[in-house]
Amino acid sequence: MAEKILLPDKIEDHELTELIMDGFRRIIVHYGQWFAEVEHQLGLETALDLENTVWNASLKNQMTRLGTLLGFEVKDGIPEAVSALPAGTKREVLKAIAINWVANDGIWFQAVERKFGMFDAKRCNDTCWTRFSPFEAARIKNLLELPANGGITAMKKALGFRLYSQINEQSIEDIDEKSFIFQMNQCRVQVARKRKGLPDYPCKSAGMVEYPTFARTIDPRLHTECVGCPPDAHPDAWYCAWKFTLTE
Repeated sequence: MAEKILLPDKIEDHELTELIMDGFRRIIVHYGQWFAEVEHQLGLETALDLENTVWNASLKNQMTRLGTLLGFEVKDGIPEAVSALPAGTKREVLKAIAINWVANDGIWFQAVERKFGMFDAKRCNDTCWTRFSPFEAARIKNLLELPANGGITAMKKALGFRLYSQINEQSIEDIDEKSFIFQMNQCRVQVARKRKGLPDYPCKSAGMVEYPTFARTIDPRLHTECVGCPPDAHPDAWYCAWKFTLTE
């Protein structure tokens, strides 16, 4: 008779804890791998559409199962404890999530840089933005129910809902009814480098994929132009600036 392969009955408590946390890790990585492969095989637009369907079903499924097991209420896939938080606390949580996101990005960058150098780290970073930026735009577009061709109004609103908006200081200067300039007045990453006496991180190559892909996802008619971004010289008032224009 074949022997069943099971988790041993005798296992250290700390090992069980580590397995639980590693289970979440595996789910996150596997989820991302599915998205990447669907994007590769079927295209980004299809991947974005399917991801929305998958996330809604998967989140509800996972939270309901854990809620039943651990004894917390879940409604529409969201723990009631999160829904019941006061608005001020929710804003603090959102900011903490945004900080975690940018810190996670930096940890990945540094890990690649330490082992393979700056060139490969920047190459990986810039390519990641070709995926993440349109994904974030699509999520914001869905959450805010922005129209397919929302133009300048939609773009301005969407910029305020990016994760970056929670941790960086940003502003907008109107040029006319069809164009405006977006400025990153204070950048968490660049400010930290300045505090350490380091030069600006040369992020223009990433920005040249980040901002155009974000804008085109909000409205395909939006054209993006770089006003200035490190390693470009820039005034003290901003670190990078981008012009968005609605083309017919």
